[in-house]
Amino acid sequence: MATACLTPLSSASIFSASSTPKPPNSHPPPSSIKIHTQNLKARPNSTALGTNNNGNRSPRREFLGGGLAALLIALQRRAEAREVEVGSYLPPSPSDPSFVLFKASPSDTPALRAGNVQPYQFILPPTWKQTRVANILSGNYCQPKCAEPWVEVKFEGENQGKVQVVASPLIRLTNKPNATIEDIGSPEKVIASLGPFVTGNTYDPDELFDTTIEKQGDQTYYKYVLETPYALTGSHNLAKATAKGNTVILFVASANDKQWQSSQKTLKAILDSFQV
Repeated sequence: MATACLTPLSSASIFSASSTPKPPNSHPPPSSIKIHTQNLKARPNSTALGTNNNGNRSPRREFLGGGLAALLIALQRRAEAREVEVGSYLPPSPSDPSFVLFKASPSDTPALRAGNVQPYQFILPPTWKQTRVANILSGNYCQPKCAEPWVEVKFEGENQGKVQVVASPLIRLTNKPNATIEDIGSPEKVIASLGPFVTGNTYDPDELFDTTIEKQGDQTYYKYVLETPYALTGSHNLAKATAKGNTVILFVASANDKQWQSSQKTLKAILDSFQV
């Protein structure tokens, strides 16, 4: 019996195949085509032909073809979603139609699929775009048990700034299971542990400009305003942290000096909308 072998396709190979020009005379010579055809004719019952004895397409071939088509479509949509403005695929925010609402679901990140992070949401300007998270930062390689913080999602507006969601295992900050943010400690203690994930490099307590505590139902959030002249993320950073389940979630909005002058109101609105 002939066996049809399928080779796994990477997204890179899928998208590069159509864009790479074929060299001249890349088609096999007619003789090779003839030999191949003769070999196939010698095996009329082979499912590799995609037909059965009645000349109809085999169910197996149709199933495999449909699965591959679905994979290609899914990869294409994922690539497009990261390259287009979020306003083209996210719904308007019920609280402010000038923004769109992003609600994270298990299909968005490995940690959400593993149940290590509870669903979260926030608003965005419709002109922003989602940016890729490097695999080494995404937590994809360490789920369901990650020892270090990872980046969930990132979005950016070219002239306004950027935001990202960082998740940290609760055990990294406290040994108490299912601890609240208050159980971990004061706002200053929490940001001392998570500050480098706000700035992208180091954290100095002198960079902490303001701290507030906010209650939303049963959930408590620590909010921060940081002036960070040496941060890789930008000279202005806003952050919001909370704990739920076995994870601490940190939301960060960042901007450089030029962006901050015109977009600080927008970034504060985005930060205020974040909730788990």
